[in-house]
Amino acid sequence: METDLRKAAARKLRLPESALEEARLLKKSVDARKKGEVHFVCAAQVRVENEGRVLSRCRDGAVRREEPYVYELPRRSPLPQRPVVVGLGPGGLFAALLLAQCGQRPIVLERGLPVEERRRSVEAFWRTGVLDGESNIQFGEGGAGAFSDGKLTTGTGDGRIRKVLEELYRAGAPEEILTDAKPHIGTDRLPGVVGNIRREIEALGGQVLFGARVTGLRLKDGGLRALDYVRNGSTHTLPCEKCVLAVGHSARDVFELLHRLGLPMAPKAFSLGVRIEHPAALIDRAQYGGFAGHPALGAADYKLSCQLPDGRGVYTFCMCPGGTVTGAASEEGGVVTNGMSPWARDGRNSNSALLVGVTPADFPGEGPLSGVALQREIERAAFQLGGGGYRAPAQLVGDFLKGRASAGFGGVKPTYEPGVTPADIARCLPSYVTESLRAALPILGQRLKGFDDPEAVLTAPETRSSSPVRILRGEDCQALGARGLYPCGEGAGYAGGIVSAAVDGLRCGEALLK
Repeated sequence: METDLRKAAARKLRLPESALEEARLLKKSVDARKKGEVHFVCAAQVRVENEGRVLSRCRDGAVRREEPYVYELPRRSPLPQRPVVVGLGPGGLFAALLLAQCGQRPIVLERGLPVEERRRSVEAFWRTGVLDGESNIQFGEGGAGAFSDGKLTTGTGDGRIRKVLEELYRAGAPEEILTDAKPHIGTDRLPGVVGNIRREIEALGGQVLFGARVTGLRLKDGGLRALDYVRNGSTHTLPCEKCVLAVGHSARDVFELLHRLGLPMAPKAFSLGVRIEHPAALIDRAQYGGFAGHPALGAADYKLSCQLPDGRGVYTFCMCPGGTVTGAASEEGGVVTNGMSPWARDGRNSNSALLVGVTPADFPGEGPLSGVALQREIERAAFQLGGGGYRAPAQLVGDFLKGRASAGFGGVKPTYEPGVTPADIARCLPSYVTESLRAALPILGQRLKGFDDPEAVLTAPETRSSSPVRILRGEDCQALGARGLYPCGEGAGYAGGIVSAAVDGLRCGEALLK
């Protein structure tokens, strides 16, 4: 690979290979857009003498001077009082890491368990259908992203992304995340990486309290003064004037707390839908044609979208090649689905969320928590339709398009745990969601052959794609009406995935240090 890279770079620069003092891979991706052809696309960084002369002679728009990104830690003497971080998902994890690296010895309150113990709770739920309301897919060290594909793609162009990737690599993530155009860690490796970052926070003087659920904020004269939390059955008060609030998109009790306190919040648009599941081999053939199965390619992914005549958008999200559909409930009596895949992406099926955009105009009632009410309504209806025990209702695409309940499954064996019940999923989803999905499936099937295969499986519901709430904050990242409180990440409505939440954690940490 290195030899091929040097040769290609030398040709691009119109130089002999010997003129390249150094050549290293920056990014790599697979381009399979043209059917019947698969191309590897690479970006390389090279070092040469007389760089200016080489650039002027090359006259190639794809060649430019590389300006390496270097993240500089903010400089700040220790604060009079140790800052607090609430939540140890990506946002809280990176806010705490930054504060620790800057010598601030943060105190972290996480309602769930350490990732090693949390894994046992999650696997027990999948196996038995018995839910632990404080240790599950949504709550615990690593946040909701700890049991996912560990995808590190993001639409943000923030330079802090490099800091995030480098810290993840230092903590044990595969080196490929630094060069892949669509990097991922895998659900089997991500928990270990998260645990290593937490141990670094502790080694730098930070303190992490697990099983600590925040139950109150004490405000005075518009500023934060203390936090109340429950741990081991006892209530504690922690003096605090600076806090990064990174509670995740499913911390509904915290949203209700902030609403009671009168902090400005707003309902936020998000997306609803299902998980769609195909044989991985079908997706490989659709994307790679005759090259499907080649060991250099791995399991194929996809990203699809369409705009319907009524203006609704339908799209795929969180695509998990060679992965499984998982139970992701966090409240009693509600079914929630998610997807995950291991580093190898070698499972028999591939799945993704198939989502319909919804806005506050679709929410029942008014107020900042009306989107939460919609989520709960759907999740509880799905619990009843699945027959209890957190079994999820599932349906063949062919039956769904014809509006009839499924009696069983064919060539695609559903992977959802704790198990599925054949059903008519329209009975647990709003009509505008099912109508949009029925209109979009044939369109998306034209863009990816087999996507609307009648034997593909739809498992409902996918309701936690992002937060339905935004906690309003100023340009300084402080909550409106609560000086010293920094709402952060996906739960606060300012991120949409592992990397963007981590970046927002760095941003809030920097703002706190100012």
